[in-house]
Amino acid sequence: MSEKKFTAFGEAMARISMPRNLRFRQSLPGKAHITFGGAEINALASLAMLGLPTDFVTVLPDNDITRSFIANMRSLNVGTRHIMLREGRFGVFFVETGSNQRASGVLYDRDFSSISLTPPQFYNWEEIFQQSRWFHITGITPALSKNAADSALEALKQAKKHAVTVSCDLNFRKKLWKWDASLSSKELARKVMARIMQYADIIIGNEEDADDVLNIKTGKTDVIAGRLDIEQYPQTAREIVKRYPNASKVAFTFRESVSANHNNLGAMLYDAKKDSACFAPMQNGKYAPYAITNIVDRIGGGDSFAAGLIYALSDGELSKNDGDCVAFAAAASCLCHSISGDFNYVKKEEILSLMKGNASARINR
Repeated sequence: MSEKKFTAFGEAMARISMPRNLRFRQSLPGKAHITFGGAEINALASLAMLGLPTDFVTVLPDNDITRSFIANMRSLNVGTRHIMLREGRFGVFFVETGSNQRASGVLYDRDFSSISLTPPQFYNWEEIFQQSRWFHITGITPALSKNAADSALEALKQAKKHAVTVSCDLNFRKKLWKWDASLSSKELARKVMARIMQYADIIIGNEEDADDVLNIKTGKTDVIAGRLDIEQYPQTAREIVKRYPNASKVAFTFRESVSANHNNLGAMLYDAKKDSACFAPMQNGKYAPYAITNIVDRIGGGDSFAAGLIYALSDGELSKNDGDCVAFAAAASCLCHSISGDFNYVKKEEILSLMKGNASARINR
């Protein structure tokens, strides 16, 4: 019998990035850099590069862009047997990278993508979940269309039927939740995600997601002002678990945006059974976030955290201690900020080294 897979369902996109820190109007017409990305495939690519068996479930158009994407995934050891071809188009997002006090910008072009046009009955969920041990999804996929939301919900029902562990990253994207004109973006997200969240064993997010998707505020946190009320995050996690008792753990990332180039990064993992929380990174017994002062690319940082957490919770040694799990995930996310593109091209040894305090980045000879 083949080894059971870490599976994710979501949309793959072409990412079109402007060179250096140029703005769209400075770059176009002109040269741009094209890579692939998307929340779920970002996480799955990380898991594959860390050595875990993976399968990506999606629907893409039958064209050469899709074939290029599949070849790229195979080069990273991501499983592609559940990538199906159907009508529609390949989604695109455009990125201009900010600097100093100018924020980065993202423009989506995802209407009528193949996954958004595909109803849930098109997928062979029975076969997919017979071969799975873990299923990862985010709040981005159900934001695309009613078809995508219905498919996500059906996938979760089938995952539970097959006793597959489910992780859900809340990932609120205001620009995407538009498919029901009778509701605002937040109203639609809260309505749909309330159904999805009841199936999640591991919930991942941040203070903005908790507010936007769940309507749960975290103490006196003000992300715009760069003020995080860290001590209140365990209480936020308790409220989430009270509302969604299926969840055994809740993880939050902490991001203080000093500027587009400088972020302070850390995380928390709350265990519902123990009613206890662990923070990372820690220094002399106190929370001490990573000071990332020269960000190369922050897109995909949250997905690398999710992948790091999934890996750690599945690892025979790391999973023995929640503190090690969240430390591994936070270190993975930190390193992702040093890499251009959505995918986190780092090795386990590099993550463990940073996790254990080696932050000097001296040359390995």
